Amino acid sequence: MSFLPDFEDDIFISYAHIDDQPLTKGQMGWISKFHQALEIRLGQLLGTEPKVGRDPELRGNDFWEQRLMGRIPKIAILVSVVSPRYIRSEWCLREMREFYKVAEHTVGDRSEAKSRIFKVVKTPVLSENEPPEIKNLLGYDFYQIEKATGRLRELNPAKDPSAKKNYYRKLDDVAYDIHQLLERLKVPTSGGAAKVPAVNVYLAETTFDLKDERDSIRRELQQRGYGVLPDESLPSNAPDFQKAVRKYLQRCRLSIHLIGENYGDIPRTETRSLVYLQNELAAERSLDSGFSRLIWMPIDLKTSDERQQKFIEYLQRDSKAQQGAEVLQTSVEELKTVIEDKLVGRKQSEPRPPANSGGPLHIYLICDQEDRPTVLPLKNYLYDQGYEPVLPAVEGDEAQIREVHKDNLLLCDACLIYYGAANASWLSSKLLDLQKIAGYGRLKPMLAKCVYIGAKETDDKREFKTHDATVIKNFDAFSPGSLEPFLVQLAQTASAKGARL
Repeated sequence: MSFLPDFEDDIFISYAHIDDQPLTKGQMGWISKFHQALEIRLGQLLGTEPKVGRDPELRGNDFWEQRLMGRIPKIAILVSVVSPRYIRSEWCLREMREFYKVAEHTVGDRSEAKSRIFKVVKTPVLSENEPPEIKNLLGYDFYQIEKATGRLRELNPAKDPSAKKNYYRKLDDVAYDIHQLLERLKVPTSGGAAKVPAVNVYLAETTFDLKDERDSIRRELQQRGYGVLPDESLPSNAPDFQKAVRKYLQRCRLSIHLIGENYGDIPRTETRSLVYLQNELAAERSLDSGFSRLIWMPIDLKTSDERQQKFIEYLQRDSKAQQGAEVLQTSVEELKTVIEDKLVGRKQSEPRPPANSGGPLHIYLICDQEDRPTVLPLKNYLYDQGYEPVLPAVEGDEAQIREVHKDNLLLCDACLIYYGAANASWLSSKLLDLQKIAGYGRLKPMLAKCVYIGAKETDDKREFKTHDATVIKNFDAFSPGSLEPFLVQLAQTASAKGARL
């Protein structure tokens, strides 16, 4: 018996038979394995066994006319397994188109008809070769692209054990989304109302090197009950692309932009990538106070693409690019925590003035944990000079440490970044934090900012320059004189602003 009493099959898998032929004799074919795993996972999610059907035999006119045409109206959901052979198969396309026609007639809404077709991409084909009924559907890609070679690899756990984890993640995505739709389709028979997400999130399309991270975030958002947009493929020409993105953004409270090592696809008639354009359009949407956005980059982000390097620098430094945004360079798990904070309205640090209120000036000594012993002489010297040095937190989880870091940036009067054992990406992220402090809620600028470059000496350190802070280079043991440029600036600015030394 099916999960939906009004249908004979909850799910029907439409596929080209060549895609179920095993490469090694005695093995289960790709489609057969997918069918089996999907049926098991759906049963676990639904709490009852669903009816998942497919045609195990080759087709012909007799089959089509006598059996399949009568069966299609009794199918709730069609899973189309896309491959080069699938889009060349007359029978596969007739099956899919007939289902679409029946579904559209049944619900009277084209978008709802499309939602009952799930596009599982076993082997990708050119977008222009896909039939219009499924062309704009967001597919579930059962393949990955090797970063080193750019070569496409099909996710087949029987053939490649290393792909097993990604295969079952994708399968879980398909099963979860089908489960959601089955529950929704069952609503009319129980007299309820379909559940509409109270909050939508715009999860920007990204480049293939961050596809897994995007899928992971999408999966968790949906499981928490949020709507995730876009829910269809974005147009490939620039005017329609921008129109569609603006429309999606208007429905969202938050947008999330993942920035990777690749520049990304460029819509037709444009010179900028789709990643760039989505950020620009979200910045435009940020003029609405009820909308916010997050720009995220991996901690160790590097790129060999000059266009992407310029884009990254633009995001890190340009106020227009950062408009209404919080720019993060963290782990994916910390990003997920920040996303949840934004969506549930978890209380953030209240905007507060710097700590000085007649007491000593507070100096935030930002350093990597490995450099803490080296920084202690600086800390002790500053304390002896009447300042209150503050070191970063080291205890607690990532979210707690980050919150203390933000509090220190809000409260301290001045900041010194000690750049010793850490790498250049770490330094870039800390300088970026200094640029974002107004967005964190700081009301007054810092009295002084410094990058103190210590051992070990490298070419990058010798050549380092920035207009954002005083730069001190001292590759030998700490000496009080080395801090003089920073302390002179701090004293002069404090005197001019009437702060107490």
